[in-house]
Amino acid sequence: MRRGKKYSTKTKGLDRNISYTLEDGIKKVKTLSYSKFPGTLELHLDIVIPKDKDPKSIKGGVSLPHSSSTKSVRIAVFATPDKDAEAKKAGADLVGMEQIIKDVKAGKVEFDVAIATPSVMPKIAIIGKELGPKGLMPNPKNGTVTDDIASAVSEYKKGKQTFACDASGVIHMNVGKLDLDNEKLEENIHSAISAILNILGKQYEQGVHRMHLAPTMGPSIKISYSKPE
Repeated sequence: MRRGKKYSTKTKGLDRNISYTLEDGIKKVKTLSYSKFPGTLELHLDIVIPKDKDPKSIKGGVSLPHSSSTKSVRIAVFATPDKDAEAKKAGADLVGMEQIIKDVKAGKVEFDVAIATPSVMPKIAIIGKELGPKGLMPNPKNGTVTDDIASAVSEYKKGKQTFACDASGVIHMNVGKLDLDNEKLEENIHSAISAILNILGKQYEQGVHRMHLAPTMGPSIKISYSKPE
């Protein structure tokens, strides 16, 4: 793939074989970013896939301790009518399951996160083909299928993120804006990795082949990760 001049400039003299500590890696990534805006720090984990598992089944969610995102997350709640007022009070943008289903089937998907109560999951299965490819189908693994609607809405409004493994066995995740303090970015990464390892049910050494960090615009670097004491 042909790279632009700015990318080439940033990679000039960059040794791709070096593995950085997490602390030094964050500092290095900030110097490699060439965006005109505060880019995002991206975490890429090449994980060990169990032989009996589909990589795409590995997914979850995590509330990072620090966030600098200003994006307004739009949340749709699928629930019985008696839950709509509770969801709206908690901050949900869209309620009214029947209407949301009609809108989705018509190709109108105007939300970033979908939360559903367990009892209505069979009913919204009919829009799985619309929501699934977009990563929006509610799932117990990331906390979007729950009877505690208020808590789920609140967590996602505060910046809770979902993660999922792609077909090649790599999890890609944004762990904060590059204008955050280095220490805060470190804490975000530790939280993200802990959540992923919890889903895998393994220690880092047994669950992860390789780890890379990269800015939104710029090259990636290898990280030699060690869990904090």
